Amino acid sequence: MADPSFDVVSKVDRQEVDNALNQAAKELSQRFDFRGTGTSISWAGEEAVTIESETEERAKAAVEVFKEKLIKRNISLKALEVGEPAVSGRTYKVSGKILQGIAAEKAKEISKTIRDEKLKGVQAQIQGDQLRVSGKKKDDLQAVIALLKSKDFGIALQFTNYR
Repeated sequence: MADPSFDVVSKVDRQEVDNALNQAAKELSQRFDFRGTGTSISWAGEEAVTIESETEERAKAAVEVFKEKLIKRNISLKALEVGEPAVSGRTYKVSGKILQGIAAEKAKEISKTIRDEKLKGVQAQIQGDQLRVSGKKKDDLQAVIALLKSKDFGIALQFTNYR
C-alpha cells in the first residue's frame, strides 16, 4: 500500500464567487447610499472582476460589499487581489482578480517550511500548481497540516485528497 498523502491546493469554488458577485450587485442596486452613483460590479473575463462607480469612495465601498459577500460564502480574502480605484473618463474603475493555484515560488516556500520542520519520512513534491505531501505516518501529515495552517503564506490554502 502507498504512503499516506494529501494535496495542498489554492482553489476557490467559482460558483460561490459568482453567487457572491451576484449578491453584491443586487445589494449595490438596492442600497440607498449607492443610488444615483452608477456603481456596478461585473465579471471581466474568467477570473477578473470590475467595479465601476462615479465617485472614488463609492468604488471603495463597493469593494467592501463584495468582500463581505465573499466572507459570508466562506471564501478567503487571500484569494482576491484588488487594485486601487483608477479614473477612467468620468468613472472610477477598480480591477480585481480571483487567484487560483500556487505559484512556483510560493510552492518552494511551502516545501522549504515543511523540510525545515524535519519530520521523518515526510516529503513535499511540487506538481504544477499544487503540492503533494506524503509521509510514513498519518500523524506526521496532520502535524504538517497544522504547521501550514499556523503560517501565513499570503494565499488561501486548502488540503485535499487526504488518504
